Amino acid sequence: MSVQDVERVGFVQEWTEWHRQKEAGLAGPHGFLAITGLHWLSEVPTRFEDAPGAWSSTAEGVVVELDGDEEVAVDGQVVHGRHDFGVLAERAGVYVGWGDAVIEVAKRGGHDIVRPRHPGNALRTAFTGTPAYEPDPRWVLSGRFLPYDTPRPVTVGAAVEGLEHVYDSPGQVEFRLDGAVHRLTAFNGHTPGALMVLFTDKTSGVTTYAANRSLQISAPDAEGTVTIDFNRATNLPCAYTDLATCPLPPAENRLPVAIETGEKIPLERGGRS
Repeated sequence: MSVQDVERVGFVQEWTEWHRQKEAGLAGPHGFLAITGLHWLSEVPTRFEDAPGAWSSTAEGVVVELDGDEEVAVDGQVVHGRHDFGVLAERAGVYVGWGDAVIEVAKRGGHDIVRPRHPGNALRTAFTGTPAYEPDPRWVLSGRFLPYDTPRPVTVGAAVEGLEHVYDSPGQVEFRLDGAVHRLTAFNGHTPGALMVLFTDKTSGVTTYAANRSLQISAPDAEGTVTIDFNRATNLPCAYTDLATCPLPPAENRLPVAIETGEKIPLERGGRS
């Protein structure tokens, strides 16, 4: 086995472990595949089949009113009767225990929502994994981060019709592919300094999910250099369930090339291995 072959085997093994961990989070007992409902709250207290209590959105924030023996756990404390969650920040959420389920209380696109997560949900229990292209080192590209002087608010659409999300963009990521230069508007990633891009490409709607894919990029180095590993392009939750409010890519992030790597259309949406 050549040095190149050894390096490729290691590359594939690392990708496989990364993908296993990503899938484990998605299909965990209270991951996105466990969601049974997406309930939009109003000022009128409303009960839902998959959650206890009557829920409402008030000027003072989200409120739940529990009847009789109904109880939930908030921050490890058992709660009966009325509980005020207060005003939630955009994209923030609180997770409330109810038996073996978790009730997500959150704000998305300026609206308060309740999203129960039940481990026995059929979408979760039937999940067998997400098809993906074979990882290939040729899709690991070097690029550079082009920061803005100050972060810019960017409004994007959402998987839910009529909903919008606003994200601060710290700048763009530039890279070269097949002789052409491309730029993607970036948002903040999961860790300090890290970046995240949402994009579509020529495979979208053909072999990959039509609406979007997401890619995490480690923080730029001192010279602004970034590593863009398209092998790690992943589906967002909306690729699996209609009970998600995922953002769509900004218009400038629709790549005119085929990124034939990363995750494909989920089997749950008619994809193939």
